[in-house]
Amino acid sequence: MLNLSGLIGKSLVEPEDFSLDEMESLFQLSEKIEKEEKYLRESCRGKLLAALFFEPSTRTRLSFEAAMLRLGGSCLGFAEPGSSSAVKGESLADTIRMASGYADIIVMRNPKEGAALLASRFSTVPVINAGDGGHHHPTQTLTDLLTIKRLIGKIENITVGFCGDLKFGRTVHSLSKALSRYRNIRMVFISPAELVLPEYIKNILKNKNIDFIENENMEKLMPELDVLYMTRVQKERFFNEDDYIRLKDTYVLNSEKISAGRENLIVLHPLPRVNEISVEIDSDPRAAYFKQAKYGMYVRMALLASILGVEQETLC
Repeated sequence: MLNLSGLIGKSLVEPEDFSLDEMESLFQLSEKIEKEEKYLRESCRGKLLAALFFEPSTRTRLSFEAAMLRLGGSCLGFAEPGSSSAVKGESLADTIRMASGYADIIVMRNPKEGAALLASRFSTVPVINAGDGGHHHPTQTLTDLLTIKRLIGKIENITVGFCGDLKFGRTVHSLSKALSRYRNIRMVFISPAELVLPEYIKNILKNKNIDFIENENMEKLMPELDVLYMTRVQKERFFNEDDYIRLKDTYVLNSEKISAGRENLIVLHPLPRVNEISVEIDSDPRAAYFKQAKYGMYVRMALLASILGVEQETLC
């Protein structure tokens, strides 16, 4: 039984804004949309999505736009701050006030942590956080959890390894916090010393008695993993280019390294990939990152339909 009525008109700033039951219902609805091609098509006709991207994006922006268009709605917005009045000094609050007067729902990415929460307080329509600095990326987290559920069959009693930039990676921060809500989750954090997980995330995991370890050796830990979540070292987060160059190739997943992994391992990546996953891995059946990207569109369709209330109207 789908339990989505509580999402109508609700903003999504971080994954904890939704209950586990609501997320499970979103996953069920995502699967229904995927399997039944015409389900919810045209349900958002007359609805308008404002996509406000103050930071570059490919997958998140396009998947939200594709999701809204597949639901029959329309989109407006901008793909970079240079094409908005932010370059003239307009405050985020004023941009949000203006956009919420035009649209039925706002999706926003911003390089500043806390920007999504601020936007939700000034908007008269629901706001979905598409990434705020190194803080949260809740719709990527929904995508990641859906992918794990679809390919492994469960989101509990598993070991998830995170590898790469764990310091600045908002997808890592969001997903690790979300996974901590499930039973018998073990996490392995693999990174160079300069890019370890922030203390506030580790404190959250400790307070929930989550079993986790930190290590720099990918090969040693590979056999223990059910999920390997690779991330790129993010050049845009570094103040010193020399540090970026020194660290960017610390971990590269190739055929030799993945050979130590289990046969049923799944390899995820929020994308974009730079060179941390060799292209030779793409043909390995354990590579799931392009499936992951497609699942992202379905879960965003489910999310938009639920927040806008059209899914409940269809059920009625």
